[in-house]
Amino acid sequence: MAGIIQEPAGFVPLFGLAFGGVGAPAVPVNGEHPLPVVAVRDAIAAAPLVGTTNVSAVVGPFVPDLAWPIRVQLSGSWTGTVQVLRSIDGGTTRLPLTVAGQSWATFTANAQEAIGEESSTGAGYWLAVTLNGGTLTYQVSQ
Repeated sequence: MAGIIQEPAGFVPLFGLAFGGVGAPAVPVNGEHPLPVVAVRDAIAAAPLVGTTNVSAVVGPFVPDLAWPIRVQLSGSWTGTVQVLRSIDGGTTRLPLTVAGQSWATFTANAQEAIGEESSTGAGYWLAVTLNGGTLTYQVSQ
């Protein structure tokens, strides 16, 4: 039967994980005392997409590292629309971002916003800039 201690052992040995400083008592690891560690991630390697434009254009791609937030920053004195597009085929097919079928990451004013995280290797992001006037400075980065 599962859960029954069988002979010859009449006990279950106690093994526990603990930590502590040199010369200090050990502290058992539990919910109140988790291991004192920090997850370390590699530095972001994705090169930011940075530029300035005073004409309508599609700029990109920004190819993000996986699992890091992607941020869009738009500034300047401009009027028009900036829409974030995503492609998984090297830019042949670029589609706008949506959430539940509704437009997402379309801007008509200066902004600094996280637009998502990428989970597909090789996906790229573009900005479709339609300017009515002025000069737009943009950055897509992590």
